[in-house]
Amino acid sequence: GMGWALLGAGLLLALYTLLRYGLRPAAPQLCARTELRGRTAIVTGGSGGIGAATALELARGGARVVLAARNALRGEAAAHRIRTETGNPEVRFMQLDLASLRSVRAFASAFLRQEPHLHLLINNAGVSAGGITEDGFSLSFQVNHLGHFLLTQLLLERLQSCAPSRVVIVGSRAHCAGRLHPDTLGRPPPGPLSAFQDYCNSKLANVLHARELATRLQGTQVTCYAVHPGFVNTELFRHTPLWLKPFFLPLVWLFFCEAAEGAQTSLYCATQEGLECFSGRYFADCHLQEPWPLARDDRLARTLWDASERLVGLVGTGESPSP
Repeated sequence: GMGWALLGAGLLLALYTLLRYGLRPAAPQLCARTELRGRTAIVTGGSGGIGAATALELARGGARVVLAARNALRGEAAAHRIRTETGNPEVRFMQLDLASLRSVRAFASAFLRQEPHLHLLINNAGVSAGGITEDGFSLSFQVNHLGHFLLTQLLLERLQSCAPSRVVIVGSRAHCAGRLHPDTLGRPPPGPLSAFQDYCNSKLANVLHARELATRLQGTQVTCYAVHPGFVNTELFRHTPLWLKPFFLPLVWLFFCEAAEGAQTSLYCATQEGLECFSGRYFADCHLQEPWPLARDDRLARTLWDASERLVGLVGTGESPSP
C-alpha cells in the first residue's frame, strides 16, 4: 500500500513539474530599462492579484500610478507596499467600485480634477461571481465590461490630450465560451452555470470592446489592446463553491501561474514599443494571437458598443467624447 502511495505521489510530482515548468512558455521579463517617468497610469483592481503586480512594475519603471480599487483598506495598503518596495512615492489609491456606475462617474470626475495627465489605462479588475448590481445588471458583466466601458469613455479626452497613450483591457481565453445577445445584454444568463456564462460573456465583450475602440480611435495616437493574462491563481476564484475547492486546488497549483507572471502580457502591451500597428488586437503570453471567431466579428463589436453606450447612459447626454 505504502509503496503504491509513494509511487503515485512521485508520479503526481513529476506531472506537476512537467506541467508547471515544461508546458508553460516562459513569460519574457519586462525590460528593466522601460522608462515611464512622467507618465501616469491607472490600474483598476490594483489592490491585489494581477492588478497589484502590474502596478508594482509600472511604479518600478518610474510611472505615477493610481490604484483604482473598491476596498479602501486594501487599496491604501497596496499603495503603501508598492511605494516602499519601489522607492517611487508617486503611487496613490483612489476609490472605484465598478459595480456602481455612480462610483465610476465619481472616480472619473475626481481623477480628471486631481490628475493632469493620463497615459495608460489598465482595465484589469475582474470578478467571476453571480449577483445583480445596484444598476440592475449582472455583476460580472457590469464589473468586467460595462463599468470599464463607461470609465474608458469618461477618460478618453484626457488620454487623447496626453497621446501617445494606451488602453489595456484584460480579457481572458474564456471569451471562447462567450455569447452576446444585444437584447438581453447585462441580464444574468439562464441555466445553472449562469455566473460562469456571464463571466465568459463579459470576457468576449472585453475583446470586442478593444476591437471597436481601436477602430474609433484611428488617427488619435491612442491605441488599445486586449490581453489574456494566463489562468492566474488570484482572488478571482475566491467565489468557487466550497464543495468544489478540494477538486479545484490541485488545478490551481498545476495550471495557474503566479500573479507576477500573469501581469506580464498587460505590461508588455502597456510599455512595449512598436505595438501601435496592432491596436485593437488580442495578446496572450506576450504574443499577438487570434481570438475566437465571435471576438473578430466587427458587426457584433459595433452592436455591443451601441448597446453598451445605451446601458451606461452615454447616449444623448452629450457626455461621450467623439473621437
